[in-house]
Amino acid sequence: MDDGERGDRDLLAARFEEARPRLRAVAYRMLGSDAEAEDAVQEAWIRLGRSDAGGIGNLGGWLTTVVARVCLDMLRARKSRREEALDEGVDEPAVSGEDAIPFESEALLAESMGPALMIVLETLGPAARVAFVLPDLFDLPFEDVAKIVGRTPAAARQLASRGRRRVQGASRESAADRERQREVVSAFLSASRDGDFEALLSVLAPEVVVRSDAAAVAAGGQPEVRGAREVAATFKGRARAVVPMLVGGSVGAAWIAGGVPRVVLRFAVAGGKVAAIDVVMDPASLSRMRVEPL
Repeated sequence: MDDGERGDRDLLAARFEEARPRLRAVAYRMLGSDAEAEDAVQEAWIRLGRSDAGGIGNLGGWLTTVVARVCLDMLRARKSRREEALDEGVDEPAVSGEDAIPFESEALLAESMGPALMIVLETLGPAARVAFVLPDLFDLPFEDVAKIVGRTPAAARQLASRGRRRVQGASRESAADRERQREVVSAFLSASRDGDFEALLSVLAPEVVVRSDAAAVAAGGQPEVRGAREVAATFKGRARAVVPMLVGGSVGAAWIAGGVPRVVLRFAVAGGKVAAIDVVMDPASLSRMRVEPL
């Protein structure tokens, strides 16, 4: 590699790093997992290295398209799909890798996504989830989204509309049921502190999922734990210093040290049970969160 090629490579890497926060935001909102989001972004970098980068006119749009398609493939590959997936039973045409989306939205949402929204998104099939996330959270046109999910723009719009109704319904239910959420979270924390396995099982949904960010994994956690018995075993005898808090306006919990949140647990409660927990320890993510007493 001569100096010119090395310089072009360095410039490309710098431009990719500028785009990384956007790409990670897209991936996280589709996948709901920090680790998987990082994998999707890394795959985009690998594919960029294999491409004729000089022929890409809109690098941000091209990368967004690649990340979206990688995420779609990852969603389709997941074995534990929800039975009520909106697009269940519909054949998914193969998507060409040549079309790129113009990245129209410069504004990113906050790094954290409410766990209640995440659990609603998990009820959507892969195409429906992508069709909702890209237009509603990132302002991408349905004509471009349709190319990614292999549908007509009208079909992509319909998928997004169904997802939107679910999310709106979940938001209204969450606001009306905060006290019940507080009771469920408090019961979970009490059972965890007491090491009461059966009490933990009683407040966990059968398909509960716990996701930990990279910092929590580095501290000894697992990237993802699924199933009530597995989650109960993980939390049995723990959460001793964790107290219920409002996290971004939703009922959650946190360990506070020196007046600063060190660990945050974000909960999604559905049907009176804990349906999902996000474990956040990354200092940068914590600094962006609004954590306050109940």
